Amino acid sequence: MALTRRQKQVFDFLVEFINGHGYSPSFEEIGAGLGLSSLATVHKHLQTLEKKGFIRRGYNQSRSLEVVAIPASVPFGKTAVQPFGRRKSTGSEGEGDPAAGPAPVPVPALVLGNMEFPLLGRIAAGQPVEAIPNAETFSFGDFTRGRGSLFVLRVKGDSMVDDHICNGDYILVEGAQTAENGDIVVALIEGTDATLKRFFREANGKVRLQPANAQMDPILLPAREVKIQGRVVGVLRKY
Repeated sequence: MALTRRQKQVFDFLVEFINGHGYSPSFEEIGAGLGLSSLATVHKHLQTLEKKGFIRRGYNQSRSLEVVAIPASVPFGKTAVQPFGRRKSTGSEGEGDPAAGPAPVPVPALVLGNMEFPLLGRIAAGQPVEAIPNAETFSFGDFTRGRGSLFVLRVKGDSMVDDHICNGDYILVEGAQTAENGDIVVALIEGTDATLKRFFREANGKVRLQPANAQMDPILLPAREVKIQGRVVGVLRKY
């Protein structure tokens, strides 16, 4: 759901404040930060953001604002990045148009890191095991802690299925301009086409972008034609 310019300013202030301080701002701090003299106006904007599903507020609690969704209108960089691949059967790039679909959305690391869920034990995918609930929690901080700029991309295509990254999955990417051999990266080819592949350095100043799909050829290019945009640090799948 779209936000007005002022709602977007309030939302951006919340994200920056939470990421900078580790807790949410008060109404007074929001008003001072945005030049709003009326706390009623601040309350109205927060109420609208909550109704639109972008934040959650604890009832009758101070500093209880949580960011739970990111507006789709927020860009990462100047161009949309959409992964694609190259099939052996066609020789084309045929998994998607890099200009198609929504622009990637930056993910505030500390906002994700504040999201925790009960970790109730183990579940068998082979032989059954005894299910023993415990008091542990799982936090997105396990993926985001100590990392730099993060953003999310939705995968289009099946070039990485053998690495269990499937069409429609969401990948969590740490923005980076370098990669180690074997890293799963978002790479920009010749400044226009983006692809999701494993990165390998080859002889003679070339790099190999390796799909995880036996039906697809690797992409071998001069290193100067490949720009790393980020490294994959997690995969999210919605059923």
